[in-house]
Amino acid sequence: MKLPLLTALFLLGLAPFVRADVTVYPASSGRADASELVVYSSLDDPLARPMIKAFQTANPDVAVRYEDMLTGEIFDRVVAETDKGDATADFAFSSAMDLQVKLVNDGYAQVSRLPMSGRWPAWANWRDTAYALTFEPAVFVYHKPSFAEEAPPSTRAEFIDYLSRKGEAVFGRIGTYDIERSGVGFLFMSRDQEQFDDIWSVVRAMGAAGVKLYSTSQAILERVADGRFVLGYNILGSYAADWASSHPDVGIVLPKDYTVVMSRIGLVPQAARSAELGRRFLAFFMSREGQTILTQELQIPAVNPDVAQGNTATAMRELLGGQLKPVPVSPGLMVYLDQVKRARLIQKWNDALRLQ
Repeated sequence: MKLPLLTALFLLGLAPFVRADVTVYPASSGRADASELVVYSSLDDPLARPMIKAFQTANPDVAVRYEDMLTGEIFDRVVAETDKGDATADFAFSSAMDLQVKLVNDGYAQVSRLPMSGRWPAWANWRDTAYALTFEPAVFVYHKPSFAEEAPPSTRAEFIDYLSRKGEAVFGRIGTYDIERSGVGFLFMSRDQEQFDDIWSVVRAMGAAGVKLYSTSQAILERVADGRFVLGYNILGSYAADWASSHPDVGIVLPKDYTVVMSRIGLVPQAARSAELGRRFLAFFMSREGQTILTQELQIPAVNPDVAQGNTATAMRELLGGQLKPVPVSPGLMVYLDQVKRARLIQKWNDALRLQ
């Protein structure tokens, strides 16, 4: 499998400087010589802050250097720094499930046997090394006032029927991810292809409806919120829920035919500056306290089976059962890192969008 371009450039000494957004959290004890935990993460710093602050309350002599960057940059940094013989992050947290698993598969992550390891769901734990820490469904989002006279689609068949019936009235008012630029969009599309034999009918229907493509959830959600869009397809549920909490015109549907669920994966890199600190932070992230913060303050569903309140994987699975299709943390995630397979899926996607 080919490595991402930035990794190859790093190895040749030609890579551009990666512009991570860095936030330093001094040790709450005030110690100037405090140990420093280094985190590479794709979770925006404002969302991560409650987790970091709680960790520091339990570990007052630990400072945290939090580097917020794109998922591909996390992978590239860990690989390049390790291959150069340098130390890298103590903890890597990313929504690029495939790249995180590849780090494990290629020897860039180390085993972390922790208090919750034995009780962590089997689908969410690979080799006690890569742990799924969140449970985030792909949802339909809709503009509530636009559906005052009828219910929004709740299955892909209903989604196709709605676009066909409404025709020109909704042309150009549908949004989804650009799977060439959005890692989570590509992940959702690849799982759609595995779960639904007729998925290309959905893509063709969106193409005929003049679907608009974006690389971020925010771009779609803000257009649904103000009515420019009536529907968004396969939007990351955690971001949708956050928007719906402050934008009352945003509605959410978990597709009844099946709902793909992705996770953000945490691991301790093999070349961590301080693996002990990395494991301590991972253990806190997996703990009841950490996962409660995740679901209650970050509004992201938790995985820990001991977290009974709020939006959790346990509650969702008890309510929805087999409707939920979580993406397992396994080598199968790396299939579409093969550039030939990836190019074929993207080409099929583009061809289907153009067929009207």
